[in-house]
Amino acid sequence: MTAHGSREDTIGVGRRVLQTEAEALSRLAAELDGAFAEAVEVLFAAKGRIVCTGIGKSGHVARKVASTLASTGSAAMFVHASEASHGDLGMIGPDDVILALSKTGETRELADILAYAQRFAIPLIAMTAAADSALGRAARIVLLLPNAPEAADELNAPTTSTTLQIALGDALAVALLQRRGFRPQDFGVLHPGGKLGAMLRTAGDLMHGVGELPLVVGETPMRDALLVMSEKRWGIVGVTDAEGRLVGAITDGDLRRHIDGLLDHTAGQVMTPGPKKTVEPGTLAAQALALMSDPLPAVTVLFVVEDARPVGILHVHDLLRAGVM
Repeated sequence: MTAHGSREDTIGVGRRVLQTEAEALSRLAAELDGAFAEAVEVLFAAKGRIVCTGIGKSGHVARKVASTLASTGSAAMFVHASEASHGDLGMIGPDDVILALSKTGETRELADILAYAQRFAIPLIAMTAAADSALGRAARIVLLLPNAPEAADELNAPTTSTTLQIALGDALAVALLQRRGFRPQDFGVLHPGGKLGAMLRTAGDLMHGVGELPLVVGETPMRDALLVMSEKRWGIVGVTDAEGRLVGAITDGDLRRHIDGLLDHTAGQVMTPGPKKTVEPGTLAAQALALMSDPLPAVTVLFVVEDARPVGILHVHDLLRAGVM
């Protein structure tokens, strides 16, 4: 093989590939029909698992689709079409739904899975560009891919077709996610590690508990309030009412504004009412950090409250140490 072509030629090839695939994706979006909604309902109603299968490049995509479905709250797994013929069919149960991927729909390795689905009345959803193929005819629902040219059309190597499969798999996963009422907090349970896991942790996960709260009541003399502020070392003291609700906070700025005769005042007289910035235990860590960073005003500490009563305190350093950025 002889290498040739200028830098500009190479960039041109890249743009042509991306444009070809982008046009195919636009066609897929425009042609999406009721079969997609029906497929989502069948997958949503499944009592068992969503079994994704395929061979070759479609198999790699099927594995990715299964992973995406699982990470968004759907019980899903990948079964290799060839291995299914050698015992792995036993992994597929009568309460499952099969999602089979094949551009041509004539992949012979899928034959045993198609027969198995028919024999045990297991719902079969096909993702294919050929509705009249063996796969298309065997399926209860056909998710039809546009018969768009591959990006390397002269070689017919799977490029555009696998991009379409991935995108359609993502569309199924997101539609199912919304159908299930899946929340960011649920997503965090399935992604405890790495930056994504950190972003999906909650204020309740990272906060310091009641024993570390710097709290006084409104009638507390400022001399005593300053001792609490110094002892707890948060640079803030919260002020509560008789029912334990947070009604204000005292910060360094409040101390400076009342420096004249400070010790002659009570905490209630010095505090800034509010405070305006608090979070609940279920607030995502990423949202807490965004609230801290909001310049109106930016803060480094947040009280964590339930029914207006403080249950914890959160410092920006807690979020940074946890990897929230």
